[in-house]
Amino acid sequence: MALLASPPNAGFNPSSPIVRTKRSPRLGSSVLNAAGVESSEQNPLISETSSRKRRGAVGVARAVASENLGGGHQILLSDVVVKQGRRVYLGRKWNSLDMATAGVVLFMHLLCLFALFTFNWRAFWVAVSLYVLTGLFGITLSFHRNLTHRSFKIPRWLEYFFAYCGVQALRCGEPNNVADLQKQPFYRFLRSTYIAHPIALGALLYALGGFPFFVWGMGVRIVWVYHITWLVNSACHVWGRQAWNTGDLSRNNWWVALLAFGEGWHNNHHAFEYSARHGLDWWELDMTWCVVRLLQAVGLATDVKVPSETHKQRMAFHN
Repeated sequence: MALLASPPNAGFNPSSPIVRTKRSPRLGSSVLNAAGVESSEQNPLISETSSRKRRGAVGVARAVASENLGGGHQILLSDVVVKQGRRVYLGRKWNSLDMATAGVVLFMHLLCLFALFTFNWRAFWVAVSLYVLTGLFGITLSFHRNLTHRSFKIPRWLEYFFAYCGVQALRCGEPNNVADLQKQPFYRFLRSTYIAHPIALGALLYALGGFPFFVWGMGVRIVWVYHITWLVNSACHVWGRQAWNTGDLSRNNWWVALLAFGEGWHNNHHAFEYSARHGLDWWELDMTWCVVRLLQAVGLATDVKVPSETHKQRMAFHN
């Protein structure tokens, strides 16, 4: 999903944390960024992530891992071993975007300190509603599966609505648009006015419900979405099972899938990035896929992509 709001990331360097598995030779080694993730699908309105770059980073990581994986520690309840690098936050160059991103993330976490003192059920349900609106419709449905991977097509007006929901998740990243979105005035407008939209929503929430609405609708909800998003790109490379031979550390993790509207079926996604469906088995609950299917049933979603049986056989483990 990634998918996601992420702390400042200097990119790959040999001192970044490296991980591998102890038991399974079919799992590849990988580099983790400053947030502790192997790779991420960035906000398509703000940054561009290509499959080629991700594959190249993993390849470099494997080469470094083969020389530098002495020592390290095993992550609890996992077969992953971590060798922690020295230059992740301290000792690196911070640019203005890094500082702004860190400032936003820190402010939202500090705002959450008021949550217990401002709790009421109306504010709580505002947070839950906005979590679904910005997390499911905005991040997973729009930013990830529709705009980043083009897993399905929807009418332009609906695409814009879902993308605007994603803007309200206040995801931070590099200020570069995906190339095909730069051509559309709507996305250029969102990019140039990005921070103004969450500020306007915060002001509206304060006008409707005072400080409790602001704390829960902005602080608690945004921080919750941040951490769920980070879990997809961290926990899903540490805990879970691999159903497909992707050559990396991606795992299917059921509890992350429940929290992240289906994004936790991460090994499935790495195997079939183009697929609108991440939960491929009947028991793999994927709420985002349910929405796509509903849109398809009413004629709003077309060209919905799912993996073929031939592709599944090609990606399967062969003993």
